[in-house]
Amino acid sequence: MHYYKINGQPCFSIEEIDNFEAASEKECKSIMEKDNGLSLNYLRVASERGRTSLAVSDVDVLFENVDNLEIIRSGKQSRENAVIPEWITTYIKQGRVRYLNIMRPNFRRIFSLPRGDRWRINIVGLGDVGTNLLIGLKLLGGEYISEIGVYSVKENVMKRCEMELNQIFSIDEDSILNSERPRIKTLKKEQLMDCDMFIFCASSKVPEIGARVEDVRSIQYESNREILTKYVRKTRESGFEGIFAIVSDPVEMLCKAAYEISNTDAKGNWDGKGLLPEQIQGFGLGVMYARALYYANRDSNAENFKTNGRAYGMHGNGLVICNDIYNYDDELSIQLTDKTIHANLMVRELGFKPYIAPALSSGAISILERIAGKYNYSSIFIDGTYLGIKNRFTCAGLDIERLPLPDPLFKRIEKTHQYLKAQSVL
Repeated sequence: MHYYKINGQPCFSIEEIDNFEAASEKECKSIMEKDNGLSLNYLRVASERGRTSLAVSDVDVLFENVDNLEIIRSGKQSRENAVIPEWITTYIKQGRVRYLNIMRPNFRRIFSLPRGDRWRINIVGLGDVGTNLLIGLKLLGGEYISEIGVYSVKENVMKRCEMELNQIFSIDEDSILNSERPRIKTLKKEQLMDCDMFIFCASSKVPEIGARVEDVRSIQYESNREILTKYVRKTRESGFEGIFAIVSDPVEMLCKAAYEISNTDAKGNWDGKGLLPEQIQGFGLGVMYARALYYANRDSNAENFKTNGRAYGMHGNGLVICNDIYNYDDELSIQLTDKTIHANLMVRELGFKPYIAPALSSGAISILERIAGKYNYSSIFIDGTYLGIKNRFTCAGLDIERLPLPDPLFKRIEKTHQYLKAQSVL
């Protein structure tokens, strides 16, 4: 085993690596013992376009290809012949070991990603979804958010949000509405990237009620990507070190576009100098799980969904609902998936645009869970594209829920993943 230090943080590698400050095993152990919030970095020489980091949730992860979809399921990989010191396996069990791809350009930025305390949030796009998301963060986010900056091309909309949301107050001095609630402020263009999390909610060409559409989300891609591009370029110009969260549709495609645009130079060549893949996260799967739960609660055959059910894939076509991860029923799961995908059209048939549940379940609630380091449904980088899955961020970075997925379920997820990988976003 070989030991190093990067930015003062302890690291180890099974193979010898050049160009890093060497350290002793004793020194690395000492650093870890002195700081309970620090992670031990497991150095790997992987792909320049692969993920930067991943929480090592079990010893097997040390020997797996973390850029393969197989990383989402446990118990399928065979361990290589390497002896891992007991003190390292102890830290793995404690969730304090991070896989770190040192071939990734700007990989050191991973040490600067926001953690803990109360975050500063900026939101672009104050339409139906953006405004309701903002209300949710204002009411629920006091423990995790210090201030929320709002920006819209319509200045009166921006000023209205600042005025009205700063007028939410309770005469009860002990009310949670009066204690540590986020302050709302308007933003200028040059302030957009001065935050811990930038939330993209801008949208164009949302079909009107009564319009005949099969997949509302997919027809928004081109126009929303055009809007997205100018904000993504600002992250590159500013060296943005926060989280770039995408709520606008189609979530997974826009995440991939943000990643590709950010890491491409002015001549259209890939250089990897933009956002790390872990800095981009899509928030669209939360409402799909919530909608599946809505229908499962009305089906006696799906009574275990609340505890054992799962959602994977995309916000829209490409969604994969699992009725019970431990007692998988393919037919029932496909039925729940179909109902969930078409839930938004059911709301439209009632004469309304379906934005309340997405703004709160996918938006406010999932984003707060992300900031708090709790499990949430969101889209993360897996093998060149973005896929929705249950995950959380810890002191060791992204922690993907790994389960012994049955083959029929995994094949459904794989089909969606292959579809997303094949999509050209530039």
